[in-house]
Amino acid sequence: MEHVLDNPVWTALTTGNANLAFGNEQVKYYPREVAAFVGLKENSTESLHLLYDATPHDGPHIVITPHKLEIPKQWKLARYLACYQMIYDTTLTTPAVTVDPVLLTDKYIPQMMELTKLTNPGPFFERTIDFGHYYGLFDGDKLIAMAGQRMHSEPYAEISAVCTHPDYLGRGYARQLLLHQIHRIIAAGGLPYLHVRDDNERPFKIYESMGFVTRKSLHFYVLVKNN
Repeated sequence: MEHVLDNPVWTALTTGNANLAFGNEQVKYYPREVAAFVGLKENSTESLHLLYDATPHDGPHIVITPHKLEIPKQWKLARYLACYQMIYDTTLTTPAVTVDPVLLTDKYIPQMMELTKLTNPGPFFERTIDFGHYYGLFDGDKLIAMAGQRMHSEPYAEISAVCTHPDYLGRGYARQLLLHQIHRIIAAGGLPYLHVRDDNERPFKIYESMGFVTRKSLHFYVLVKNN
């Protein structure tokens, strides 16, 4: 039987993120200003043909699959990423959080956009905040670190956009925000997980040291329509 996280976008768009879902019974997608991820009920070349007709804009569209896909000619492969999917070991005793993060609301969007553009933790758009549960740390009025929740593939909740301003690295802020998200997700009855590029060794080791274990390797295809 397929694990729900083998097809995390489809599962999210039909469970925990159903309120953000557009599409049909075979293809679903987030609003363009929220996320570029698209979910295919069946991860196949035929589904990519259906995706082409179902989405109202040219992309980019990000497809996540547990196996490699043949990309039809109507699509241009803009980028390919191999990533590890890591799940938090909930049998561990999670260390306490020693900071008091601030819930990030719409008024912080300009600073969130600025910070993610500077640090590039992954795709982040004007309304990515609509996923909810984004928290940050400040130096005065300046946002210096943040982390949030992205895909909610019930019961799994993906921790995402973990980033720290370069001037504030080495102070443990990212680790504290990760711990805060872990505690929050577990308290809500969920299971924390995340994705990391397989060539991104430093964060991978940090996640491992905090209790995340690799579940699977996944393929990320960034596609743009060939017009």
